[in-house]
Amino acid sequence: MTDQEIDRVIRMAWEDRTTFETIEKRTGLCEAEVIKVMRKEMKASSFRMWRKRVSGRVTKHGKAFKQDRQKMKKVSGRHLLRED
Repeated sequence: MTDQEIDRVIRMAWEDRTTFETIEKRTGLCEAEVIKVMRKEMKASSFRMWRKRVSGRVTKHGKAFKQDRQKMKKVSGRHLLRED
């Protein structure tokens, strides 16, 4: 990978709203490969901080994000119905 490609992967990985699925579509790297790039290219402390942020973060996993949003819509819809 070129330095520009590595920088692009790192930027996308740091963005909260860019899912691993999107990164894979744009770069061809699966989640495990993105993690390897991040581990190799970042300082150890920065990598640990990033992993802590993305671990369990729903927005980094497209399917989980969609399910979470659907759940929120159902709950907010019920809440609106009860107030009427």
